[in-house]
Amino acid sequence: MNIAIHGIGFPEEFTPHIEKLTKALTAHGVNIFVTDTFSKLLKKYQANIDSYSKIQSKAMIADMDFIFSIGGDGTLLDTVCYVGKLETPIVGINSGRLGFLATVAKEEIDEAIALLINGDYTVENRVLVAVDTDKQVFNGLNFGLNEFTIHKRDTSSMITIHTYIDGEYLNSYWGDGLIIATPTGSTGYSLSCGGPLITPDARNFVITPVSPHNLNVRPIILPDDAALCFKVEGRGEKFLVSLDSRSTTIDSGDELRVRKANFVAKLVKFPKYNFFDTLRHKLNWGFDMRN
Repeated sequence: MNIAIHGIGFPEEFTPHIEKLTKALTAHGVNIFVTDTFSKLLKKYQANIDSYSKIQSKAMIADMDFIFSIGGDGTLLDTVCYVGKLETPIVGINSGRLGFLATVAKEEIDEAIALLINGDYTVENRVLVAVDTDKQVFNGLNFGLNEFTIHKRDTSSMITIHTYIDGEYLNSYWGDGLIIATPTGSTGYSLSCGGPLITPDARNFVITPVSPHNLNVRPIILPDDAALCFKVEGRGEKFLVSLDSRSTTIDSGDELRVRKANFVAKLVKFPKYNFFDTLRHKLNWGFDMRN
């Protein structure tokens, strides 16, 4: 079995857990590969790892059975971009607090590896959102797991976002911006702007306005096979667009076409994982501060 490990940052005190992880993988006869970014972290913290190979090119990812994401939810989003269309199953190991995506805690590493080796896991196919314009944006990585966002830039004035669904006019949103979130992203930026929670297996997108001028404007849930189109205007000449944590600028008048990507992110989940348990824990549902 070939397993890649990727990470963009973790606290130095997490290093012993990395050593524990790699020793457990080696004990099961797994060939370990690491990304360039993760390799630099290992050298920085002088991690004691016996044997691993460095991934020299993206093509090598195609030979991996799994890729481990070491960090938090942000690292897992970066791992999704790294894997891209190859759809290599991702195991999220959390180096901090429990996340919605990186759900394996450091205390559960040994158990997770044993379950993985024994095939006792499921793979969730998570929908990705993709954006197309007449010019290349995001260096060709035009997809994201959580959300695509249109936002004002360098001005306190509102922007207007003309929105069309399957060629039909929906609305012109006045406000600070607009979020198009996947079910996975419904627990992120969209939620903080009043968007609904959507279970990961739902086949929907949600359009959530950011600080809308009209108080009667509310989030709307759409089927994920809808073709969305946006045209932005305002006092400025440029506007900010983002896919998860990556952002770039567009010009006024650029047409943004948003759709479901033609590939998915495959997330490995183990028997103990339950979305509603995570939701309840993260949002403190049923928790009484007085007790």
